[in-house]
Amino acid sequence: MKEKIRPRIITGAQVPRPHNFFYRLLSSQRFLAIIGLVFLVLILLPLARTYSQRRLVEKEISDVKNQIADFESKNKEMTDMINYLQSDQSLEEQARLNLNLKKPGEAVIVIQDQKDNGNTIINASSSALHSNYAKWWRYFFN
Repeated sequence: MKEKIRPRIITGAQVPRPHNFFYRLLSSQRFLAIIGLVFLVLILLPLARTYSQRRLVEKEISDVKNQIADFESKNKEMTDMINYLQSDQSLEEQARLNLNLKKPGEAVIVIQDQKDNGNTIINASSSALHSNYAKWWRYFFN
């Protein structure tokens, strides 16, 4: 008869294992997980610090870009103002307002403000006592 082939069973007693402390420590899954976590933390801390510094730099760059845009708009306004002030229209307007100049053939009318110090109220109350003819007489002959 043929002999049946039996599978070979290996038991723990048959595998030689060293009873060394370091071997048991390095072969432990818990220890390897702790070592992996330590390496992960050591890698992530500098990455987080670099990321936060990068965010700060990007914020400063955007602030500076906004300031540049503001200065460019102010610069354009100033340039437009300079161009206007150097134009003939501006010179003519300033000559009319400040120097009371006019073009040939124009008539200039000056309106002056009369400042009331309260005298009109007193005059109005005293003039109410006089007749209309007396008011006309004072108006034309005083």
